[in-house]
Amino acid sequence: MQKGVMRVLLYLFFVTLPVWFTTWFGAKAEGILHDVAINFALVGFMMLTFQFLLAARVKWIERTFGLDMLIRYHKYVAVAAAGFLILHPILLALSHGSLTLLIGSNLPWYIWVGKAALILVIANVLISIYQSRMGLKFEKWRMIHDLLAPTILVLIFVHPWFAGDDLEHFPIQALWIIMSLMAGWMFIYHRFLRPKQLAGHPYRVTEVQQEAGNVWTVKLAPSAGQHIADYLPGQFHFLTFYREPGLPVEEHHWTISSSPAQKDYISSTIKAVGDFTKTIPETRPGDTATVHGSFGRFSHVLHPHERNLVFLAGGIGITPLMSMLRHMRDTDDGRSVLLLYGNRTEKDIVFRDELEAIETGKRPDLTVVHVLSGAGKDWAGETGHVDRERIEKYCGIDLSKRIFYVCGPQKMAEALIKSLLEMGVLKSRIRQEIFSFLN
Repeated sequence: MQKGVMRVLLYLFFVTLPVWFTTWFGAKAEGILHDVAINFALVGFMMLTFQFLLAARVKWIERTFGLDMLIRYHKYVAVAAAGFLILHPILLALSHGSLTLLIGSNLPWYIWVGKAALILVIANVLISIYQSRMGLKFEKWRMIHDLLAPTILVLIFVHPWFAGDDLEHFPIQALWIIMSLMAGWMFIYHRFLRPKQLAGHPYRVTEVQQEAGNVWTVKLAPSAGQHIADYLPGQFHFLTFYREPGLPVEEHHWTISSSPAQKDYISSTIKAVGDFTKTIPETRPGDTATVHGSFGRFSHVLHPHERNLVFLAGGIGITPLMSMLRHMRDTDDGRSVLLLYGNRTEKDIVFRDELEAIETGKRPDLTVVHVLSGAGKDWAGETGHVDRERIEKYCGIDLSKRIFYVCGPQKMAEALIKSLLEMGVLKSRIRQEIFSFLN
């Protein structure tokens, strides 16, 4: 908690640093509206340069907050920065008592550069927010994002450099150059250099196992002389598969389903639902992949004193919870775990046999309750959905000593968390990782 607060304060300090510089070095005051307009632009610039750092999966930052939270913060900051930059020319025009800056055509070239930057910032934000509604697939969105982001960086560097006297003092100029170079370096490293480094030490696919009708586990072993980096049960990583010609080469994030106690391989269990994931069954032993990770804070080991856990899972959402259960088994962890696991039919239950084996074993103290929404006539277990009724039935009314881990489809997770809060469960006792970065 303390580390997180310090990192947030450090971020706020650097984002507002140019404002302090203009104050310290005696920038000419031209009225409140003018000064506010300039400060909005300075802060907006700093926020946009830090966007490259937030998105670069820097472990020093990520391990404190979790990558899912950082990416969401990245999105919200983009909206805020766009707001600051939109207000910049509006307030400047108002401070001058003229709309020429906004609607005039006979303007210096560097003003048009600023307008172009603003238009691209707004376009980038809107495309990211409405990506799914536009039917834009992730890889195409990412390509657009990767084209717009460095273009915006260049434009927002050039515009203030030539527009006005706001950067006339050397410390502000130095800060402007340093932040721009930092952002550019992080972009190049994240998108080009690091993938090349990872490709120099590829993992090898050792097994592709069908877990259910459209769910597959892919096991990966490191290159000779290499070892699997430490990870926590419940975390995720980014994989890029290199397979036979004709199969797509794309980076995707998946939960790690193996136990960290397993040192020979690392695995992800993947549901074949999208254009890319439908090609997972075509992955073969001997294919290679790059592995980047691990990331996330959805793990019971971060909370060693919590002993009475309830796992609420739906479909492929069992994956991080399975990694935790395997780790508890492998480390002889005696926690009490109640798993309420929802699926449509018996054939859709992933890891069914292994869950039964763990349940009948010594550790952990596991109870599994399967809930089927489309159960057949021969099904004697729970039917319907994992919901408040099931929680009350198997947990009782007093939930004060329970810790809840929720992982499943977004609507299911939202409904369950709402129910838990209504039942009096403190938000601090509910663990969730929002896995889809663009939602």
